[in-house]
Amino acid sequence: MNLIKTNKFRGYLKVWGAPISLLIFLFLFGALGYRFTEGWDWGDCLWMVLITITTIGFGEVEVLSSAGRVITFLIIGGGLFVVQLTLQRFIQLSELGYFIKLEELRLRRLIRRMKNHVIICGYGRTGKEIADQLYSEKISTLIIENDPTRKTEAEEKGFNVLLADATMDETLLLAGVNNCRSLVVTLPNDAANLYVVLSAKALNDSCRLIARAANEEAASKLKLAGADAVVSPYVAAGRTMAASALRPIAVDFIDLLAGSDCEIEEFKLTEHVETIETFRSQHEYVFEISKRGEALLLATKVSGQLIGNPKNKVSISPGMILIFLGSQEQLNRIRVHLKEVLVKTT
Repeated sequence: MNLIKTNKFRGYLKVWGAPISLLIFLFLFGALGYRFTEGWDWGDCLWMVLITITTIGFGEVEVLSSAGRVITFLIIGGGLFVVQLTLQRFIQLSELGYFIKLEELRLRRLIRRMKNHVIICGYGRTGKEIADQLYSEKISTLIIENDPTRKTEAEEKGFNVLLADATMDETLLLAGVNNCRSLVVTLPNDAANLYVVLSAKALNDSCRLIARAANEEAASKLKLAGADAVVSPYVAAGRTMAASALRPIAVDFIDLLAGSDCEIEEFKLTEHVETIETFRSQHEYVFEISKRGEALLLATKVSGQLIGNPKNKVSISPGMILIFLGSQEQLNRIRVHLKEVLVKTT
């Protein structure tokens, strides 16, 4: 596969072979001509060819002989031919979509190197807000959009955009769904969102899936399809406005958190009972938060039940989710401590 892609890239470069070869030949011919007719050193010869071809307007290195003027005349004629050939090739390739294909090839090569990035399907109003937030957090992001106008708008903001249909498996694979940290689906159609979630879940079961839903019925179906989180803009807006009226400090705290170096992160433990038991026996039966002096444990989640503000000593169990607040450095230390029992994600 890599050999095919390499050959394809070489094929795109091959179309410039003739103009480049003619230009190199013209330089060599001119330099040799000045060398034999004027006796200059190679540096002066090449410099004279350069200023002649580019018509910069600098004066002659030295006064030219009659033979040297003939060489100059031939260089000027050859330069006009090479320039004309290059312009014709440029126009032809532009009409054939060469530069668009070359940009797509560049983007695909970039995507293959992306790891632990976030994929956003759809650059509508919701997608724009998510992309801007991720950009402010300096998170590697890739947008999938099938509208050329929105694609251009996103690229003007500096985002990498894949112009394709997000509901297609090949598109998700090309976007690096196997290497991403999460995939956010914000397509305007609930059926399309459901289709993307089903496809992504089948391609990478460990990928965190966040989907947009217009109503509660669509939200329940998306959760059944495998979405880890489903957000309804109308419901979320209503809850936020209600919280602002009842608990304004809590809402302000979330806004402050978004602009700080602190993060809230979930650590999901493996479902494998023997692995949990081995970890307990090798370390301690309980996870003693107070002794580690690391990130703050905000809550635990077991079998769908959320327990806020847990005690310092937490007995870990299979499938438990630990929710921490702290800096990236503190969270990394927690991750290292729990690496033996964490669910493996890409």
